[in-house]
Amino acid sequence: MEFINKLIDKMVSYHLTEPIVYKHESELQSKYDALMKLKSEIKENKALEQELLMVKKGLIGENEIEYQLMKSDIGMYILRDIKVKYKDLTAQIDYIVITPIYTYFIECKNLMGNITIDPKGNFIREWINSNKQKQRVGIARALSPLNQVENQRNVMKKIKLEQASSLDKHLIQNHFEDYNKVLVVVANQYTILNMTKAPKSIQSKVVRADRLNERIKYDLKNAPKDENKDSKSKMEERAKRIVEKLCINENKDYYLEYKERFIQTKNTLKRELERFREQRAKEKSITTNYVFTDAELEELVKYKPTTIETLIKLKILPQIKIKCHGQEIINEIIKYTKNT
Repeated sequence: MEFINKLIDKMVSYHLTEPIVYKHESELQSKYDALMKLKSEIKENKALEQELLMVKKGLIGENEIEYQLMKSDIGMYILRDIKVKYKDLTAQIDYIVITPIYTYFIECKNLMGNITIDPKGNFIREWINSNKQKQRVGIARALSPLNQVENQRNVMKKIKLEQASSLDKHLIQNHFEDYNKVLVVVANQYTILNMTKAPKSIQSKVVRADRLNERIKYDLKNAPKDENKDSKSKMEERAKRIVEKLCINENKDYYLEYKERFIQTKNTLKRELERFREQRAKEKSITTNYVFTDAELEELVKYKPTTIETLIKLKILPQIKIKCHGQEIINEIIKYTKNT
């Protein structure tokens, strides 16, 4: 009887049967804590309140995904907020979920309103603003959350290729995407997600948070019958390697960073645009020069364009940069001029 009990224990420990959060720490949580501390120390600050609202929204979305994953009966390792770097490319991945067969790269979006994905793969968001007016914004496929998480996965692929043996390089080059899937998870439970006309290749990659576990179960159930399943120790080994060997831990003091930004009057437009450039590059998994170069930054600070038409007329940026980042740059300049 004792032998049978030991055998059962060994079998249970071999295959993971429940979700485990291997890394819970989040940059958004650190930012939120820092902003709340600063808010308690200073008088009303509109810019700080706006930043706090944005961070809180993102944090609620991340927490919702973790909550849904932890409700599952799927054996998986959950890694939250993983930042990796390959040469000049940086990827900040909201979640990496390791299952016995597939690894998922998850981009969390806690968007207000409803989302439609059209036949070309463009994301269209519609919502009612505070003035009860209907708003509609389109996001091109190339700039969509799906493209963003695919870029993040590609950075990880480049890292794997650089570290792999000759034999493994061939496997990674040709099959990495087969076993490393991407998902855009819409965290807002009130969002209606319309994908009836979306390409089939996209329909399987975008899901609401309350259907996330269902999506993962479907993939595992429909995996090839002869597919090998990783043991619990193998999955833990992969999780450990990502967190301890690949993940960048910057240990930023967000309290001091926000204090300098919102309290001290030394804040300049140049500093604000530099901050925006860094954040934009992270979001799009591109180098900062693809947002704007230092020389282009100086011109933006000098002329302070507040409309797209003026930006085009001044010829500070090439058309592709204006198309990809122009309106966001204009918004930053307008926000700065209003605050000052």
